[in-house]
Amino acid sequence: MLILNEAIMAKILPNRFIVSMEGILIPLGALLVAMLLFAVFVFSVGQSPLEVFYLLYKGAFGSSFSWQNTLLRASPLILTGLAVAIPAQAGMVIIGGEGALALGALLAAVAAIALAGFPPLIVQAGMLIAGALIGAFWIGLSGWLRNYRGVNETISSLLLSYIGIALLNHFVEGPLKDPASLNKPSTQPIGDANMIGNLPGLDVHYGLVIGAACALIAWFVLKFTTTGFALKLVGGNPRASQMAGLRVNLWIVGAAAAGGAAAGLAGAIEVAAVQGAANSAVVAGYGYAGILVAFLARQNPLAIIPVAILIGGINASGGMLQRRLDMPDASVLVLQGIVFVVILTSDTLMGRYRARKQLAVPATSKVAMAGGATT
Repeated sequence: MLILNEAIMAKILPNRFIVSMEGILIPLGALLVAMLLFAVFVFSVGQSPLEVFYLLYKGAFGSSFSWQNTLLRASPLILTGLAVAIPAQAGMVIIGGEGALALGALLAAVAAIALAGFPPLIVQAGMLIAGALIGAFWIGLSGWLRNYRGVNETISSLLLSYIGIALLNHFVEGPLKDPASLNKPSTQPIGDANMIGNLPGLDVHYGLVIGAACALIAWFVLKFTTTGFALKLVGGNPRASQMAGLRVNLWIVGAAAAGGAAAGLAGAIEVAAVQGAANSAVVAGYGYAGILVAFLARQNPLAIIPVAILIGGINASGGMLQRRLDMPDASVLVLQGIVFVVILTSDTLMGRYRARKQLAVPATSKVAMAGGATT
């Protein structure tokens, strides 16, 4: 009887624990490996890895100023991370957040110009809504192309990203250019009164709160609602979902649009809280870094928040490496690239231990059943 109980416990209890531990330990192990590889790179260019890691920490989290700079950079990363994580629930790999962010910034500036004279709250709401809508449309196109034309969404979203960035540059340097913006072509400024303010006592704008709120809402919907369950069902088995009565095409397009709305919102916040106008400076790589954030968080909207802060801190520390060690500011991009490759490689380890246990349990069960029969 004792053997039977052990077999049942081995089959039922550890699986959920193993799944949760895998989701934590494997990404952490991948981060450690990436740091070791980056240390080798740093040593190869004649720098001390320990000093570089110390400056990375100091530039990201070593002071109040560093923390605020990190949080400023984390704000758009949360939203561009959601632009990847939400469509991933429906089985899509979307990497076009940079283009949706660019168009979100452009449409936010256009909305501010169109709503000039209205109260600031209305102008701010109009900018955020306009950015989210154009982002939803732009990434939603990738979902539509996948379903109705058979175009791979990864390729289409990437190509659409380049088009979105080109459209931003065209309009800010042409039809919508402010004649006063000579050194940095921009649209007309939205006005100081229409800027989104900072959190009390901090040099961090309310965009961080908006991004965190979106991540929490996405996590709640995916984990606790029938909408989230249906979306995961569509991503896991489209054929079974269709047999269950779900309109798979609409779910996929909707998931892509929801992710695009997050990226477009990030662009609108960059205009409304940082730049004060649409210009090429909003295209700062946040859309591409959001891919790393989403994969490192294993597409979990709740985990995206701390991961975005981590990646934002790495980006913020690039300037300190340049000032103290005369290393290129882009050195942090090498670290990000290494982390991304290692994280993708670590995905092959997910589920292996659980699979071995599932193969071992039936044999144990047979022995246990035989032992139970003799007792």
